[in-house]
Amino acid sequence: MKELVGIAASPGAAVAPAFVLEDEGGQAVPAYSLAASEIPAEWARFLAAVAKARDEVAELRDRARIEAGDEQAAIFESHLLMLDDPDLMERIEGSLAASLRNIERVVVEIESELVGKLLKAEDPALRERAADIQDVSRRILGHLLSRERRSLGDIAQDVVLVARDLLPSDMLSMDRGRVKAIVTESGGRTSHAAIMARAFEIPAVLGVAGALAAIREGMRVAVDGERGLVVAEPDAAALARTDAERAAAARRDRDLSALRDLPALTLDGRRILLKANIEVPEEAEGAVAHGADGVGLFRSEFLFLRPGEAPGEEEQYRAYRRVIETMAGKPVTIRTLDVGGDKVLPSAGSSDDRIEKNPLLGWRAIRFCLSHTEVFKTQLRAILRAAVHGETRIMFPMIATDWELEKARALLVEARAECRAKGQEVPDYIPVGIMIEVPSAAIASDILARRADFFSIGTNDLTQYTLAVDRGNRRLAYLNEPYNPAVLRLVALTIENGRKAGIPVAMCGEMASDPAVATLLIGLGLEEFSMSSASLPAVKRIVRQTDSGRAADFAKAAMGLSSSAEVAAYLSSLPRS
Repeated sequence: MKELVGIAASPGAAVAPAFVLEDEGGQAVPAYSLAASEIPAEWARFLAAVAKARDEVAELRDRARIEAGDEQAAIFESHLLMLDDPDLMERIEGSLAASLRNIERVVVEIESELVGKLLKAEDPALRERAADIQDVSRRILGHLLSRERRSLGDIAQDVVLVARDLLPSDMLSMDRGRVKAIVTESGGRTSHAAIMARAFEIPAVLGVAGALAAIREGMRVAVDGERGLVVAEPDAAALARTDAERAAAARRDRDLSALRDLPALTLDGRRILLKANIEVPEEAEGAVAHGADGVGLFRSEFLFLRPGEAPGEEEQYRAYRRVIETMAGKPVTIRTLDVGGDKVLPSAGSSDDRIEKNPLLGWRAIRFCLSHTEVFKTQLRAILRAAVHGETRIMFPMIATDWELEKARALLVEARAECRAKGQEVPDYIPVGIMIEVPSAAIASDILARRADFFSIGTNDLTQYTLAVDRGNRRLAYLNEPYNPAVLRLVALTIENGRKAGIPVAMCGEMASDPAVATLLIGLGLEEFSMSSASLPAVKRIVRQTDSGRAADFAKAAMGLSSSAEVAAYLSSLPRS
């Protein structure tokens, strides 16, 4: 038995034999010299392979649009753009003529150079683009060498899919009924594989160092997508624990499913709204299935973090409309573009523009949008047009000052006027809210409430900025505690100032999905929680077991404690009805 640890990319647990996808990057590619007279025929062979690859990618794009939506289809659109890129084709042709070597070696060398540069980039979004280049290159090489990658669509039994990486085409072509979990050596939570695994509700652990060395074909593997744990050849005790966890989770799911259509009412009749956080439109269906009262946070970054140019207005409009129509009248809150820090827009400016000593404190979120007004207004127009199809709210991220909110609102007015000048239908009014995720916004929330129609507290960033802790730094994990009294005081202040101003206050950070803290938040006066769809039933159960009057007493006691540990211990001791 060997335990491996990686990045918890998609929740769930599974045990099944390993299906190991070969690392084609390590397969031998022939190398030989050519005479100058042979170059035209070699180039013609390459063009034939590109034509076949183009046909395959176009088919995958069409399939993705039907099975997974426009956003997944757009991944393959970017692959088609690469196959039709005249600069790339010219570079390959020039290298072929200059080197007088076979085209396969030329393709491999150019792929290696491009991928190497991208993988060295500090920006995760640029590193993720390497997968697209590899996907296109391997497809061309497959035709040149008459090789076919092992088919993931013909898997005959339940498996755990293990690979160095998974390309977008792999994720789409695999038999999702047979692939019970995914393990890869590369990738992270923002990779294509992670995003698609969550959309398809397949447990996944990515970034598992040594997975291919430790796991052989057919070996039994246990995967825990919640904890980021992979166990190769689990012993009887480990299997028993995994089976017990899965059975307990299934029982919890069955018990909680009975709450699906019941309102989240406290024992004394106070209504709490429980909404879903989503990253891609496909997740809206899961929100409906878990009984969400709406979408409290639609992170729109996924559309922008793909390789290539930023999405146009029509593409964005279709994505937003799809979510709004899926929610069938329930409100959808769309957060405007939140890039920068650890999410850099591939098409934004030069590499020099993207180099910052402190990117998490730098040119990101609303700051980026206010300096790229055309990108921002394109998104605002798309949201406004989609809003006629159902109840929609706009939310601006990382607002730190009243000036930023004023400027963003002014651009929204311009975007509405531009739509109407084109004869496009848009609503006269759309609620506009802000994320409270920096201390200045929480402290000045009474001022910001004069211009905002609602607040949503982003506790992930609020904790990070309040405690000066990089939440991605494992060495500082002990400090990254949302139960810290300083964070709780900012949360309480925001809720109180929202109440005084008569505007709704929600929470969409990870704290909102923690059942242990739900009673405290209800006691502080929070009336809207937003979280991953799978977390909704457990929090609803807590809400329905809570008396808001007693919760207020508990909250008052908790706010008097002096450390995260004391707050956590106190919350765990609270009685349940």
